Amino acid sequence: MLIHLHKQATTTPKVRAAIQASDDAGTVLADRFGVTPQTIYKWRQRDSVEDRSHTPHRLQTTLTPAQEAVAVALRTTLLVSLDGLLAVVREFLNPKASRSGLDRCLRRHGVGNLRDLKAKAPKPKHSAFKAYEPGYIHIDVKYLPQWPMRVPAAISSSPLIGRRGGCSSVFSRPRRRTTPGVSYVTWSARVRCASAQF
Repeated sequence: MLIHLHKQATTTPKVRAAIQASDDAGTVLADRFGVTPQTIYKWRQRDSVEDRSHTPHRLQTTLTPAQEAVAVALRTTLLVSLDGLLAVVREFLNPKASRSGLDRCLRRHGVGNLRDLKAKAPKPKHSAFKAYEPGYIHIDVKYLPQWPMRVPAAISSSPLIGRRGGCSSVFSRPRRRTTPGVSYVTWSARVRCASAQF
């Protein structure tokens, strides 16, 4: 059992068990263990030697259980943000409701995170590249804002690209043409085929 005791703890589980098992008077045990008689009486009345939770048994909330149920229902059906829900709760349910209190209420009921409530859209399935006749080359020109030019990307349907007897594409350097008010880059692609079958 893992027990966290603070630095000034005067009783340990072993001392508490000895207090519960002893038949001596409370003042005698208080002098023996260096605690107050109230501590002795407290541990004699308990069934266990573990510390209890320090959380209050009744939480001091401004919202009644019925108002909490309405707030949780609004959150789950309308999927409104915390600030939007706070405005509705203050307007129609309880004008004394605080943002932190409403947030604790939503967390207690398991609806604190709005992203968990929203239905996740299914991811699109990626299909394989369509099979074309040998010799087909698909060229895309990508714009990269960090670079002053466009970058070509080529996809070939031939499995022999880069091998002997296959096809390869060579892209020349961009030629800049400037027209008054218009600036664009053109790319020229030369396709060299080592086989005449294409």
